[in-house]
Amino acid sequence: MFKKGSKLYSIVNNKCPKCHEGDFFIDNNPLHLTKVMKMNTHCPQCGFKYEIEPSFFYGAMYVSYGLTVALSVITFIVFYLLGLTLLQSFIGIIIMLILFTPITLRIARLIYANIFIHFDPKYKNEKNIQNQKKSEG
Repeated sequence: MFKKGSKLYSIVNNKCPKCHEGDFFIDNNPLHLTKVMKMNTHCPQCGFKYEIEPSFFYGAMYVSYGLTVALSVITFIVFYLLGLTLLQSFIGIIIMLILFTPITLRIARLIYANIFIHFDPKYKNEKNIQNQKKSEG
């Protein structure tokens, strides 16, 4: 659907923003709620360290806020066009936000990482790859 090398490829497929090979999150399924935000510290393929600086992903909260506002507005417009009352629309918005929270949190982190990390198919950090394998095993 999206070609490797594009930011959308990394975001949609949960891939490393640097090499587009390794998984960004440990578990690809956002519905496993206990593991929804568990990330690899480094890419298992290229060894890139995802957290560029301490507390790097705090900025993803702003992206998440934008996504939830957009989702709320779209939900309100759809429910309004369907003729639902204001109260029914707000209840629908709350339900949509609760259901989509795991997905929006993950997408926000992927979008934020892709803003600052650029695709480089030749990047390899063997030291980080070895450290990642040692910590897993």
